[in-house]
Amino acid sequence: MTGFLIDLWTRSPVFRLTGCAAVALLVAMLLHRAIRVLLWRWSDDHPMVRDMLRFARAPMGWLVPLAILAVVLHARPESALLAPVPVLSHGLVVALIGVATWLAVRCVQAAEAFFTRRFPVDVADNLYARRVLTQARVLGRTASVLIVLLGLAAALMTLPLVRQIGASLLASAGLAGLAVGLAAKPVLGNLIAGLQIALTQPIRLDDVVIIEGEWGRVEEITGTYVVVRIWDERRLVVPLNWFMEHPFQNWTRRTAQLVGTVFLWLDYRVPLGPLRKELERLCHEAPEWDGRVCLLQVTDASEHAMQLRALVSSGDSGRNWDLRCRVREGLLAFVQASHPEALPRWRGEWSRNAGAGSGGGGSTSRQSPEGQRSPHPEDGAGNLPGAA
Repeated sequence: MTGFLIDLWTRSPVFRLTGCAAVALLVAMLLHRAIRVLLWRWSDDHPMVRDMLRFARAPMGWLVPLAILAVVLHARPESALLAPVPVLSHGLVVALIGVATWLAVRCVQAAEAFFTRRFPVDVADNLYARRVLTQARVLGRTASVLIVLLGLAAALMTLPLVRQIGASLLASAGLAGLAVGLAAKPVLGNLIAGLQIALTQPIRLDDVVIIEGEWGRVEEITGTYVVVRIWDERRLVVPLNWFMEHPFQNWTRRTAQLVGTVFLWLDYRVPLGPLRKELERLCHEAPEWDGRVCLLQVTDASEHAMQLRALVSSGDSGRNWDLRCRVREGLLAFVQASHPEALPRWRGEWSRNAGAGSGGGGSTSRQSPEGQRSPHPEDGAGNLPGAA
C-alpha cells in the first residue's frame, strides 16, 4: 500500500496537488481553531473584539480554507501542468474577494451592535446615547454600502473584458462619465445625505419630528431612507436627502423637555383665580409634570368668548401629551361642576316688534357654541372661533 501511494505520488501531479491541498487545509483549520480560542479568551475584557469574533465566525470559516487553497495552487509546480488549474485559481480569487467583503461587512455590523448595547436609548436622559447611536448606525450603513461596491468592483476587475471596458470609460471620460454620473445620482445623493446626517445630525434615532403634518418618532435610519413611527403605529418612509432639502420640526433637537399648550374657550364670567388654582392642583397631582411650567393666561377674546391658554411642561413629548389631556379634562370638569355659567354662550338681543312680526311667537333661534379643541399640531391644528 505504501509503495502504491509513493508510486502514485511520483507519477500523478493531480494526486500531489490534491494531497498538498488536503494537508494545507487540515493545518489551516487547526491553526484557525487555536487562534480563535486564544482570541476568545483574550476578549473577556474587550467586548468589541468579542462581538467581532462572534459576527466574523462564518466568513472566517470560509476565508482561511480559500486562502490556503489559493496559496497551494500558486505555489505548487504541478499547477502549470493541469489545464483546469487557471480557471480554478481565478474562481478562488473571486471567492476570496467575496468572502473578504462579507467579513468586512460583518465587522461593521459588529461595531454597530457594540454601540447599540453600549449606549441604550431606553433611559430617561438619552440625548448623548441617541447622538452616538445615530452616528454609528448611519456611518455603519454607509460603510457597508461602500464595502460592497468596492468588493463588487474588485471582483469584476479580475475579468479581462471588464478591465478593457473600464479603460475605455477612462479614456472617454466625457459623455460616458456624465451618463454614469446621472445614473448614479440617486445612490450618491443618499450616500452624501447619510454622511451629512451622521456628522451634522439634524435628526437622531428616537427624535420626535413633525413631517408633512405627521407627528412621530424616528425609528430607523438606513443608508437610503428614514422610517418614522407615527403615533397611530403607521410608518412614514422618507428618503435621506429629503431632510437636506425640506424644513421639518424636531422637538428633541437639544433636549427632550417640552412645554405643551391647552386651549379653552370660556365665557367672560369665568373666574380666573379659582381656575389657576385648579390648574396648579392638577399639575402637582400629575406624575407627568416635571415642575417647570404651570401657567394660565388669556390669549384672545371674541364677541362670544375668551380664549384661555394653559402652559404645562414635561420631560418628554409622550408625557407632555398625557399631561395636556389630563389638564384639559380636569379644567373642563372643574368648570362644569363649579362654574357652569362660564361655559361659552351665544348672546342676542330680543325685540318685541321683531317677535310680533314673526307671527307673535316671540322666539328667536339660538346657536350652540362651536366646539373646543387645541390648535396644537398633535391635535390637528385648525381655525378656532374668534381666532385672529
